[in-house]
Amino acid sequence: MTSPTRIPRNPDGQPASGKAELRKQMLAARRALAPETRAQWDKEIGAKVVQWWRESGVGSVGVYWPLRDEPNLHACYAELAQLGVKLLLPVVLEKHAPLAFAEWTIGEPMVKDSMGVAVPAVLRLVQEYPPALLVPCLGYNAQGYRLGYGGGFYDRTLAKEPRPATVGVAYRCLAAEFGSDGHDVALDRILTED
Repeated sequence: MTSPTRIPRNPDGQPASGKAELRKQMLAARRALAPETRAQWDKEIGAKVVQWWRESGVGSVGVYWPLRDEPNLHACYAELAQLGVKLLLPVVLEKHAPLAFAEWTIGEPMVKDSMGVAVPAVLRLVQEYPPALLVPCLGYNAQGYRLGYGGGFYDRTLAKEPRPATVGVAYRCLAAEFGSDGHDVALDRILTED
């Protein structure tokens, strides 16, 4: 089992380099993983996501399109769709606002939004949030907090009521020790490959 990555601390106990440096370390660690290792881990995480769905039985799930070597769960999404799950992708409508969600059918045409994230070419926005979200984690800690890219989109989304059930998705080697900020929202669970 891999030890959590630790943020260097100043004598007063505060992070010496903070989350920005930890993000760089996590991105480099994830980028360094061999493609065949990532593919195997993605398959293992996907199987756990399907098992979680079987236990939860939610009718729709907010999923994500992988960026920057995030776990690619497209095979899992296809299995969920075959099981009758409605898939929704997050959409950024405003920079400092919660995410919106659009219906997504596997194989439909996609375009990149202003932030470089793939979204359906024809947006079919839903009015209500999905009851559950798969949330990609650059890193995560033992308390269930995720390290993202710093935009705060998921934190703003999870601050709204009713709050969806949240399942973080990460590679086990990206466990880290870091504190939470006042706006951070802990995830309900985190699934990794092991």
